[in-house]
Amino acid sequence: MANHDYINSTPLWTAVITPLNSDLTIDLDSLESILREQEAAGNGILILGSTGEALNLNLEERKNILNFVIDLDLKVPLMCGVGGINLTETCEWVSYLDGLSIDAYLMVTPLYAKPGAEGQYEWFKTLMDVSNKPVMLYNVPSRAGIELSFAAVKRLNKHKQFWAIKEASGSPEKFAKYIEAAGELGRVYSGDDGMLPEFAPLGAKGLVSVASNPWPAQTHAYTVACLGGELSEEETKMWVESSNAMFVASNPVPAKWLMKENGQIKDASLRPPLSIKDMKLETNVLNANKNIQSWRK
Repeated sequence: MANHDYINSTPLWTAVITPLNSDLTIDLDSLESILREQEAAGNGILILGSTGEALNLNLEERKNILNFVIDLDLKVPLMCGVGGINLTETCEWVSYLDGLSIDAYLMVTPLYAKPGAEGQYEWFKTLMDVSNKPVMLYNVPSRAGIELSFAAVKRLNKHKQFWAIKEASGSPEKFAKYIEAAGELGRVYSGDDGMLPEFAPLGAKGLVSVASNPWPAQTHAYTVACLGGELSEEETKMWVESSNAMFVASNPVPAKWLMKENGQIKDASLRPPLSIKDMKLETNVLNANKNIQSWRK
């Protein structure tokens, strides 16, 4: 039985990168270091999401990462990304995950197919029927090619495994509509670091973050301040500009580049089709890092 108090206990979930060695094998030493830093900050852990390059990892690698992370016995909640386009294979993956010590799933709108309201409903309901863990649905039209259907969410919001929505459309108007669609029990989290100051007054319950990879403690404090209405206008501007610097190239290219610069990981390599050679505007990222590191000191 899911412990909703536990998964609701942190306002911030970090969509953790997957650090790689120069030969593109998984750097488990750096991964443990990253996760311990997140644990110390009190951040929930999301592994094998798009920030973790999950689609570029093979099945054995994903299973090895899961086992490694679970064996660390982290004292913070653990969520696993679930994405795909083949329903049978995705159900099999969820069934495998159900047997592991994971607290929740992040299920993204099926990629590339651009399903409508009925197709999305059938997809998510089938996966949620298989699941024995709470599910956060993920709206990311910039990557999936289509929005999470409001109509589908309204039909799913009373499912026993429906828990939350990660909303990354970049629109306050749509965020408010997802809060309505999620119903009384559904929780809606910002999927965009820079939008949290706008989403918090609308009823956001927290943040699923990329920026907290290089800045775990600072992003946690930022999240708490936003949700409490305690961020000044000047601080808001700084945080929006700084967190947006994590997207000067395709995520997680800037995050990995900066974490290598900061000594948080040994190498900034990515799996194709992503490449560190696409990194740009390095000065913007370094300035953002300087501002965040000196914030509220």
